[in-house]
Amino acid sequence: MAKCAVFSSRVPSLVPNRWSQMLSAFPPRVDLTVSNPTLVGLPYPPDLLAPLAHPRGMAYHPAPAGLSRAREAVAQLYRAQGLPVSPEQVLLTASTSESYSLLAKLLCEPGEGFLVPQPSYPLFEHLLRAESCQTFFYPLPEETGFRLDAARIPLREGVKAVVVVQPNNPTGTVVPPGEWEALVALCRQRGWALVADEVFWEFPLSESPRQSFAGNPRCLTFVLGGLSKLVGLPQLKVGWMVVSGPEELAGEAFLRLEFLADTYLSVATPTQQALPEILFRGLAVRQAIGERVKANLQLLRQELSAFPFLQLLEPEGGWSAVLRFPRVVSEEDLVCELLEKSGVALYPGFFFDFPHEGFLVVSLLAPPEHLAFGLTALGRTLEAKLSRP
Repeated sequence: MAKCAVFSSRVPSLVPNRWSQMLSAFPPRVDLTVSNPTLVGLPYPPDLLAPLAHPRGMAYHPAPAGLSRAREAVAQLYRAQGLPVSPEQVLLTASTSESYSLLAKLLCEPGEGFLVPQPSYPLFEHLLRAESCQTFFYPLPEETGFRLDAARIPLREGVKAVVVVQPNNPTGTVVPPGEWEALVALCRQRGWALVADEVFWEFPLSESPRQSFAGNPRCLTFVLGGLSKLVGLPQLKVGWMVVSGPEELAGEAFLRLEFLADTYLSVATPTQQALPEILFRGLAVRQAIGERVKANLQLLRQELSAFPFLQLLEPEGGWSAVLRFPRVVSEEDLVCELLEKSGVALYPGFFFDFPHEGFLVVSLLAPPEHLAFGLTALGRTLEAKLSRP
């Protein structure tokens, strides 16, 4: 039987690209693509996960939206920022990816879909395709510094929601205040839901004005967060959604999400029970991550002073930075050469759907000595190419 007759079209053909093949052939010695905070030498309190061993985790009381003590702990995070969020608006999931999958089930018939930003992290297409949904794109214009411009969001048949990521990954941009208002008005006018991925919210890198969408009452809104970024614990698999909007509509959305969550019950009881303590103890990790990315951003600026042909696109938040380089070599050729000859891994811009060649993405989580080595290798490689007649 032919393979195509066996497998669903929701899973694409899995053929390694050149970049993937190079990573297998030349494992990086200096990984400037790293996004796993547990692997970069950050200090974690030795008793951080001790609450998972509490005996209360031995009793199983299924709660589709999450245990009340865990939901209250999440709501308190937002209230501490002055945002009007109650525990009844919080629904726990196993990850931000699961949150997206639940929202696709909630909002879309097969063939409908979400509008997602471009450039951004290349996950949306896979998640939506797995739900038999479409991915539609709207641009983050280069002329605005890759910030949202609500006037550029197209009217497309089949759109059920707009996704905004702030700070965006990888550009680090947030939604400007005027565009915040325009986006909410647009969603209200067109009957779209608003999905705000704010997993990097607690890691600002500038003084730019910013406003969370949590608790927004004017259109149906889902704000996503999770432990993976907030306290650097991706292995615990806890995410959440904060549901808001017009009261009746938001209430109906929550009931339907709760029904979907009850189908899976995917968040482990010991993790839910321990969540308040882990959020408290994890504050030290969050601070360490924040200090690392801020220090690395300053180091990045210093290192780039030796290579004026490399331009930093100043991020407003998050764990990444974008570099613009002279287009004397393709992104793919450049990252492959750096990997093979210097042992340095960098992301090419096309991985994130930048509008044209000439971009690289650097992790700000990496150990500082790795960042300095990798940037020097990058600068000298490009310097050699630029000096050729």
